[in-house]
Amino acid sequence: MKLVCAPIDLGFKTDVPSDLNVVLYGHADTPQRGGIGANIRDIIRRAELRPAARAWDLLSIALSVIAADTAVSRGDSPDGWTREIDLQVAVGDPTFWSSQIDLVHRALWFLTTDRWNVSFVEGGLQPVPPKSPKLPAEDCVALLSGGLDSFIGAIDLTKRYGKKPYLVSQVSQGDKQKQAYFAGMIGGGLSHLQLNHVVTCPGDNERSQRARSVIFLAYGTLLATTLKQYHNGKPVTLFASENGFISINPPLTEARIGSLSTRTTHPAFLHSIQSLLDVAGLQVRIENIYQFKTKGEMLLECADQPFLRKHAHLTTSCGRYARYNYRHCGRCVPCLIRRAAFNTWKEPDNTIYVFKNLSQDDADHAGFQDVRAAGMAAARVKTEGLDSWLGSSLSSAQLGAAAPYKEVVARGLAELADFLRASGVK
Repeated sequence: MKLVCAPIDLGFKTDVPSDLNVVLYGHADTPQRGGIGANIRDIIRRAELRPAARAWDLLSIALSVIAADTAVSRGDSPDGWTREIDLQVAVGDPTFWSSQIDLVHRALWFLTTDRWNVSFVEGGLQPVPPKSPKLPAEDCVALLSGGLDSFIGAIDLTKRYGKKPYLVSQVSQGDKQKQAYFAGMIGGGLSHLQLNHVVTCPGDNERSQRARSVIFLAYGTLLATTLKQYHNGKPVTLFASENGFISINPPLTEARIGSLSTRTTHPAFLHSIQSLLDVAGLQVRIENIYQFKTKGEMLLECADQPFLRKHAHLTTSCGRYARYNYRHCGRCVPCLIRRAAFNTWKEPDNTIYVFKNLSQDDADHAGFQDVRAAGMAAARVKTEGLDSWLGSSLSSAQLGAAAPYKEVVARGLAELADFLRASGVK
């Protein structure tokens, strides 16, 4: 499928035939077009911030990728999963981005497992900077999703490391107020930027959302380039906090290699994005300080235990949260890992779960596909060993020494196995 993504004032006069035109930073002007990121420019303008030009370009690319990931159905592909996506993006510096196309393609292929053909044209959004821009004094940027890991990350940055992060969030349905509440409570109150890509595409939209992390990192990079520290020529760290087990996210069974194993913060993907930032001259350093920690270890070692005990249950982990009226299902893989972490922490889990009692031997509980897959993974590691189960999950040359990654995956799976036993899952 061919998509052309550009601001509306470009008029899509690129002489390139397309299956879908998507308006960047605007609403679709006809029912046949898509739209994405309509409010972002105004939010940045009202905040009187001055992002770097290439950070705007990176955001334009990320928004275009999200639009393509939404508009192109996996069900229409020959194997039911791998898509052929031809994407043209309007940016401010097409010559530079074209010179880095191999790096862009590698990052996107690894993230979504699709075949991407990306090209760039002139006409991308480059807003006129404010006459007297604000230069925030924060010393880093941190992603805040509303989830447990990023919540712990923000707590530790302020309490353990003495940092003052500027938080940035992708607003999702059911989490906007929660994100704002956390930002107002952590560290005595932190600056917080909430953005939403609000993508609309005609037709039936794809729900797998394998590209979603590219927009989080683009938001964080955009914000990082507005800080006073950045404008003084010093690099800014962008903290993306996620436990090492879900970061690697090895497929629990061989049947889950594609559709059910995301690579949102996989170190190989983060390495590719970091390489892109480096060649673009954007002095932003992506860091996941929990790459070698399990979720249970993050809970146990959090620097403010009383605060965590009071608020941990309010965070969101569920992959089907909106589907269950903004409640955790209790049985999807993210919920299982969350529940296993609470089990390791030995503190009460006050989260409300729709399917709480997993010992029930039926299709909704012990027999649910994710619960069965977790049990099968634990059993296979016990009988065949970790290396046999991992397969090629840690084969990327970008990882370096594999041992620390294997160790955190082993501990994470052990947490999951302990929880299943404690829950009476056979």
